[in-house]
Amino acid sequence: MSQSDAEKKVLDGRVWDEFCDLLKEAGKVVQSENAPDDAFNKAEGYRYLTRLLRAGLESFLEHGDQAFPVLRCPVHTTIKIGADNPDNYYQNASIDPQYDYKITGNRGTVDYLGFSTVISRYGSGGGMKTTGFLDSREIEIAGDGSLEIIVSQKEQPGNWLPMGPETNAINVRQTFQDRKGEEPAEILIERIGSDEDRPKPLTPEQLARGLAGAAVFVRGTSQLFEDWAESFVPTTNEMAAADQAYCQAIGGDPNIFYFHSAWQLADDEVLVLEAKEIPECQTWNFQLDNWWMESLDYRHHTIHVNKHTAHYESDGSVRVIVSHTDPGLPNWIETAGHNDGTMCWRWIGASEHPPVSARVMKRSELAQG
Repeated sequence: MSQSDAEKKVLDGRVWDEFCDLLKEAGKVVQSENAPDDAFNKAEGYRYLTRLLRAGLESFLEHGDQAFPVLRCPVHTTIKIGADNPDNYYQNASIDPQYDYKITGNRGTVDYLGFSTVISRYGSGGGMKTTGFLDSREIEIAGDGSLEIIVSQKEQPGNWLPMGPETNAINVRQTFQDRKGEEPAEILIERIGSDEDRPKPLTPEQLARGLAGAAVFVRGTSQLFEDWAESFVPTTNEMAAADQAYCQAIGGDPNIFYFHSAWQLADDEVLVLEAKEIPECQTWNFQLDNWWMESLDYRHHTIHVNKHTAHYESDGSVRVIVSHTDPGLPNWIETAGHNDGTMCWRWIGASEHPPVSARVMKRSELAQG
């Protein structure tokens, strides 16, 4: 869109009308034929769209200037996307492969720190392709914890994070085993070789592009993960290994092996998951999500468990119990008012990926067993 066209749309109000029309179209995702048709799940679906809108506006309008990138937290307690990991602190910045960038900061003590450059096409339903990856085990870190990473298309000495010719974003995952006991990495990103020290004021073209990008992001992202949730239905109440190639195509971490499925429990039922073998790994976790693949509210409910927080059986195995009410047993995962949704198990940094079994039983049977 040219600057003159953008100015006309701003002056006559079409820029806002088109934005609102795109948002109205996104609402159809909640009414998808195979999505839950009860008021509770639909209410969460519409709230989900508002959360995606906040994420989209932050990304495309407020922080869309790739010449002055900002590492911000796009997914957190009230913005949730694609089975967001409650153990993670996510960061993201828009970048342009014509520039080179420098990441600086301090490693902290967080258990896992990974950087990836990506081609993000959530808005078009194209997912997210990784173009470069680097985790803290590969990074040279000074004795005081400081680090420096160069992000560029051309290979650089030292810590180098590659970009491709279509790269448009950088993602950072910080994964905690013990949030209270670990310190997050403190990092910044800046463009290399610029004489400018601040962004220019907003232009009509930036406004038009930012609003359109945010609205398309809402529509594309919600449809992408609603379609994926529908694909889990055949393995409801099983802990099924996901299509790992697809997981990577939509932004998964290369160090993670994913299990994804749907779950559904009547009021008197529980779901028992058993990991008979825990592989050598950096960490692992399990979480319960709603239909829209949002992690349930982990601020107020225990909806996930990991390598650090889990209770282990005497033989080293793990049993996790998903139940509406407290069964009085270890590793209870709360349904937080839900009777159905999706779920995810991750082996992180593991060379082997043993299966996890799942079975539904009556709450009374669990008490007897």
